[in-house]
Amino acid sequence: MKLLVTGGLGFIGSNFILHVLKNYDDFEIINVDAELLGSNHENLTEVKNVPNYEFVKGNITNRKLMEDLISRSDAVINFAAESHVDRSIADADPFLKSNIRGTYTILDIIRNQKKRFVHISTDEVFGSIENGSAVETSNFNPSSPYAATKAAAELLVNSYFVTYGCDVVITRCTNNYGPRQHVEFDIIPKAIALIQQNKKVPIYGTGKSIRDWIYVDDHCEAVMLALQKGKSGESYNISASNEIDVLTIVKNLLTLLDKPLSNLQFGEGRPGEDLRYSLDSSKIRRDLGWMHKIDFAEGLQKTIQWYLENENRLEDLPKNTLSSTPWKDLS
Repeated sequence: MKLLVTGGLGFIGSNFILHVLKNYDDFEIINVDAELLGSNHENLTEVKNVPNYEFVKGNITNRKLMEDLISRSDAVINFAAESHVDRSIADADPFLKSNIRGTYTILDIIRNQKKRFVHISTDEVFGSIENGSAVETSNFNPSSPYAATKAAAELLVNSYFVTYGCDVVITRCTNNYGPRQHVEFDIIPKAIALIQQNKKVPIYGTGKSIRDWIYVDDHCEAVMLALQKGKSGESYNISASNEIDVLTIVKNLLTLLDKPLSNLQFGEGRPGEDLRYSLDSSKIRRDLGWMHKIDFAEGLQKTIQWYLENENRLEDLPKNTLSSTPWKDLS
């Protein structure tokens, strides 16, 4: 099978490509990526010359390019997205273009070419969860411009199933962590980078916002199962049920890296900050046979080790990485 993977130079997309090429012999991959913030060719150095991998620079809003690439593929996995919440607060326009217009472009092509489309979404479409966990049919309640564009994209995907009978599957995942993530994009790589440089680690508000953490390889295998076994028109929540608040994460990292807790720097809360994310992943476990394999302690150690072995990825920190209010510094 030949897959078109969009956004394959980014964190999750690159890990997905490596996961497929290492574990599935009968797959070829075309990777289309616009080489924007978060994209890095170093993520795929080990496969750049293998015969079943091809890279194409391009934007998913480019219809002519996407028509050609999709015609050469059996299915499309859409990781491409503007995904940094802070940046969406500072300027939502790129998120509207990539996350909505880009998804529409792919959908309209697969409608005509009759290809399977797996759309990668996020737990953030459900907003903050007070009690219990969101199931696939829970109401959307996005808080940030980023989350709103992802919710809108999901509605588009579903409409192409209902109206045109397109072969589409949606996956929603919780907070990924692991190797190859840009240091600006989430608290774990950001904290590791700052700790290693003996800088203060900024914390939004009290740091008590709870996130549901999953090691990226477990997410990648869930996406493969959705591709191979997912029912058309269905969505699948993906979660390892590791709910831990941000402050606890950073304290653990400081301890593991032998730095004092005085390296914490508390700032104001982020606008529209969700207090808790939580997904119920019973459906994908029951229907597709998925289960996560990496517990949080093991995954965190693997992540730390990767960044310590790839210290160049921790250098040249963006200025806003040092800020406790990066959404202001980006505007």
